[in-house]
Amino acid sequence: MKKKMKRRYIVLLTVVSIVIGAVLGFLSWTAFYYHADATAVSFAQSDSTLINEGSLTILPEEDSSTAVIFYPGAKVEAIAYLPILEQIREEAHVTCILVHMPLNLAFFNVNAADQIIEDFPDIKAWYLAGHSLGGAMASSYAAKHQDKLQGLILMGAYIYGDYPAEKALTIYGSLNTQVEAKINYTENVVRIEGGNHAQFGNYGKQKGDADAVISAAQQQKEAVEAVVEFMKQK
Repeated sequence: MKKKMKRRYIVLLTVVSIVIGAVLGFLSWTAFYYHADATAVSFAQSDSTLINEGSLTILPEEDSSTAVIFYPGAKVEAIAYLPILEQIREEAHVTCILVHMPLNLAFFNVNAADQIIEDFPDIKAWYLAGHSLGGAMASSYAAKHQDKLQGLILMGAYIYGDYPAEKALTIYGSLNTQVEAKINYTENVVRIEGGNHAQFGNYGKQKGDADAVISAAQQQKEAVEAVVEFMKQK
């Protein structure tokens, strides 16, 4: 009996040790993330119109009944996307709401859009957008809540789940071959020549990403133009 109890104790201790090791390893992995660059940080500090409410940064557009919710890419500091969202606000005349994800990973709050939509009853038309993993999670949410959204906007990502391509905009850099290989539809697909994966945000070079042959400013300009044109059609 004592031998059995001892074996069980050893097994339990081993399992607990493995779990603790895995948790610590995961937390260590998430501790190293891509920080917003000087351009994004300066923007966050200088723009007095920004509204920070807990896990959200809001770029309000006066008298707008349309808004874009944005899910950041994996392990990317959320404010890295403020420059491109500011351009979307200015060019499309919409409110933009940036979600700060737990541990900078969108799969920890896929349904963030639910509470946002509920908290802003004056907004009548909602678009859900995201970059990379944020785009995948936005697409997953959109597929299950099509009645809540006017459309889906993906940057460096592709439709994930059962969401109609005609209601989605897919934008990617031509050097992002991994995403390109996954796009099996042709409607509302914009390929930015010379662009890469990371330059939709302002956080520098991403591991494994190709070096872009155009600037981040140019890549974001072309992406914003595509977003504005897409929203005009809705």
